[in-house]
Amino acid sequence: MKDKVNEIQISYKERVPAPFWQQISSSQDANALLFEHWNKNTIALQETFKVVLLNNSNKVKGIYQLSEGGITGTMIDLRILFAVVLKTLSVGIILTHNHPSGKLLPSEADKRITEKIKKAAALFDVKVLDHLIITPNGEYYSFADNCLL
Repeated sequence: MKDKVNEIQISYKERVPAPFWQQISSSQDANALLFEHWNKNTIALQETFKVVLLNNSNKVKGIYQLSEGGITGTMIDLRILFAVVLKTLSVGIILTHNHPSGKLLPSEADKRITEKIKKAAALFDVKVLDHLIITPNGEYYSFADNCLL
């Protein structure tokens, strides 16, 4: 009797709603899109980490929520992040998370995770275009605009 082998199947079908496929050409564009799609009931309550998935023309393929945490932090699993990036055939990403406190400046932990993700992305030829910190009132901080990427 033959042993059954579990086969891994990968499939991908583009099913992106109309609001997406817009081109991101600045941190302001990214912030406007993200703030519009952020849950306003929880943005001031708990930290959430998301990734914007982009094609070769910097057009949005989708937004994926990686984690939801507490008031002061959330955990990011790089394996899940890159599983999503690779499965969607994305070539660029924009990282984003909110600061419920309204504080715009990145923490040392924010800087470390950004650098870690950037190094991992380089192995897959995926560009980390920015990391935005969004506040409940719609203000944002861009790592790219502030030369931290």
